[in-house]
Amino acid sequence: MNIRERWAGLFYRVATGTKTTRTLLTPIGVVIFGLFTAAFVVLAVLLDRALGLRWPIPMTVSEFVSIPMIVIGVAITAWSVFHFAKVKGTPVPFNPPPTLVDSGPYQYARNPMLTGVFLLLFGIGFAIKSLSLVFVFTPLYVLANLWELKEIEEPELLRRLGEDYLAYRERTPMFIPRIRMRK
Repeated sequence: MNIRERWAGLFYRVATGTKTTRTLLTPIGVVIFGLFTAAFVVLAVLLDRALGLRWPIPMTVSEFVSIPMIVIGVAITAWSVFHFAKVKGTPVPFNPPPTLVDSGPYQYARNPMLTGVFLLLFGIGFAIKSLSLVFVFTPLYVLANLWELKEIEEPELLRRLGEDYLAYRERTPMFIPRIRMRK
């Protein structure tokens, strides 16, 4: 059994385990996710300083880009968390909702909360004028989360939710909603 299968198995055992264990591990998951995300911002700022990278975009343009991205990112993330909470679950893989969530933002994308976080990071990059956050660290963050979703979370979701998740995965894009034209 490789490391990916072990992590997916751990997520499955905890997600299907006792309520007490899930509840105790939820804050730990939140802290780990928060620190992981914050590390990308801090590393970007440090790299900008170390390389003496200068922000080439005027501040008014940066504000025009950053404020909507941050607001939309926070709104999508909050909307996503709300829909998990409605079915008595959390976004933390150790304490997920007991059933498939395909309402609210989840009817448009399988991972709208992460889409919101990605927008938030790009917005923060523009707000703090960080070239490396916009062009290096946020794309790396997206790739790291994509890998984790494909290799660990999706196998666990398939194991736990079965055919419901498989059908949902087939009809719903991962991050960016499809634009459907009305006929």
